[in-house]
Amino acid sequence: MVNRYIRQLKQGIEAAPPTPALPKPRRALRWVMMHPDRSRPHEVIGLKAVRAARPELDTAVEYVRTFANLMHDRRGQGLLDWVEQVHDSDLPSLQQFARGLLRDQDAVVAGLSSTWSSGQVEPQPRRIDEQPRTSDAIQLDSKIFCGTTLR
Repeated sequence: MVNRYIRQLKQGIEAAPPTPALPKPRRALRWVMMHPDRSRPHEVIGLKAVRAARPELDTAVEYVRTFANLMHDRRGQGLLDWVEQVHDSDLPSLQQFARGLLRDQDAVVAGLSSTWSSGQVEPQPRRIDEQPRTSDAIQLDSKIFCGTTLR
């Protein structure tokens, strides 16, 4: 792309400068998922460029941010309105997500509305390395590994 642009410049042909490449999907997704107030200036500019280049993403960004606001502001009562808007859109992935939310609507609305948290849901793996080793445990391990049993 750059070589073609330079070649055209050498030939005297006026060409528009090459457009910058869009960011990788993960970076763009990070910009979408980040709260707008916490975005850095270059991230705001990058997201604007992505939204301008891909109008279908512009709509998706609005729906994702609206849902994020429902979660942040604990407005579970707004879920049905959001689902209806998504249903009327042309975004199959978001429509599937919205249908999934409706399968257990009462729980989702309660989760979006409640300030109570059950905390961490999945347990942290306990690492043997982090536990202090005692001489009894070392002797027990050596007897097990040597094939002897304890009585």
